[in-house]
Amino acid sequence: MFLGIDIGTSSVKAVVIGDDGVPLAQSTAPLEVSRPQAGYCEQDPDAWWRATASAVGALPAAARSAVRAVGLAGQMHGATLLGRDDRPLRPAILWNDGRSAPECLEIEKREPAARAITGNVMMPGFTAPKLLWVQRHEPQVFRDTVCVLLPKDYVRLRLTGEKVSDMSDASGTGWLDVGARDWSEAMLTATGLARHQMPELVEGTRPAGMVSVQAAAALGVPQVPVAGGGGDNAASAVGLGVVSPGQAFLSLGTSGVLFVVTDRFRPNPYSAAHAFCHCLPERWHQMAVMLSAASVLDWVAQLIGETDLVRLAASAQARGLERHSPFFLPYLSGERTPHNDANARGVFFGIRADTTAAELVAAALEGVALGFCDGLDVLLAKGGTIDEISVTGGGARLPYWGELLAAALNRPLTYRRDSEIGAALGAARLARLALGEGRVGQVCTAPPVERIVEPDPVRVALLGERRRTFVRLYRDLKDTFREFAS
Repeated sequence: MFLGIDIGTSSVKAVVIGDDGVPLAQSTAPLEVSRPQAGYCEQDPDAWWRATASAVGALPAAARSAVRAVGLAGQMHGATLLGRDDRPLRPAILWNDGRSAPECLEIEKREPAARAITGNVMMPGFTAPKLLWVQRHEPQVFRDTVCVLLPKDYVRLRLTGEKVSDMSDASGTGWLDVGARDWSEAMLTATGLARHQMPELVEGTRPAGMVSVQAAAALGVPQVPVAGGGGDNAASAVGLGVVSPGQAFLSLGTSGVLFVVTDRFRPNPYSAAHAFCHCLPERWHQMAVMLSAASVLDWVAQLIGETDLVRLAASAQARGLERHSPFFLPYLSGERTPHNDANARGVFFGIRADTTAAELVAAALEGVALGFCDGLDVLLAKGGTIDEISVTGGGARLPYWGELLAAALNRPLTYRRDSEIGAALGAARLARLALGEGRVGQVCTAPPVERIVEPDPVRVALLGERRRTFVRLYRDLKDTFREFAS
């Protein structure tokens, strides 16, 4: 058996698969996020390890004892700063933390070739500007920093004692030469760091340490190899069988992602698209990223006092959308693609005295769907091709959202079995590949199709009309967002 562990933002997921690739057992342990100030988002790194122990420990003992290799996936970009004793010096600064927008400009000023080297515009979510922020605001912590790890790689350290990362996760730091698949000395210098403060780099399919005696006892697993693994989205792609150029998926997790595999490094930094390494050798991918997706629905649920998200979506479906329905800009934590605007904020527009809670929910679901349209345009702008789009993430269990997304994108969406555990499943598959058992095409197959959602022509026309207003609302408010944040 093979164990996959996904270090998410809201939870840690663990899944065990057999030699046939079918998930045999899975479990989840929750995580909490701290928001000490507006725009800040942090987590305790040791909470990741505790949740990992809890999630793995909840798996059947017989399955754990039969594990032959472990794979890791995780939320990207999180800055985990370690001192000489390999202990965290402060809470990790997460991917959706927006405090370091000024430092992004400073890094690109210090290294004018930054976009050419990394293939990406520097964003507050990336790891590099977070370190520059720490240098400016917490100088002693910066001086004491011996190593910087990403979330899943801190769990690897606790699991194996090794400081290692994979190419896909490292792509989101702002320090990787993505085309060369190696750390960039120039980008490290731009943030006052050096190569020796970075983890070793491996491909996601390669071994990257062994489970230690202490970790084996804590988790109830054997001392087996741990694969390089991948960032959550690259690992999800492996779990969904999205491994060849043109294959794509849409993720409705805490954030929203439209991910497409490319045959080579294809940067498009000026549209705020991400060009990263895949966690598979000699493969890359492009991503359009929304900072708020399923988290938007969670927020609206809290706002109106409803905890059942399925019932919430059903109420929105029953109410439906009309030409003059309220709009929602889903920028609760700023936005990446295509705006790269840390100042952007969520906005309801068109509220009336008779507006109902169901209409607010419908607006929120639509707002995310229209945000994905912006991302799709960016990925296609430079002649990119997208074939079949699979859907993953917690939001995939809401059928009405799928109908809105298919209509907004005007493309069919494919829902597959086990899509909600895509990243953990992909991590388990990477564990199998790290043992040298099977080739990518044999191991990383697409799970069976459960349903295909075709775009409804009437809804396509309606959302196409409403999208023009959606796009204009952001454009009209952009300067106001900036003034409000200053």
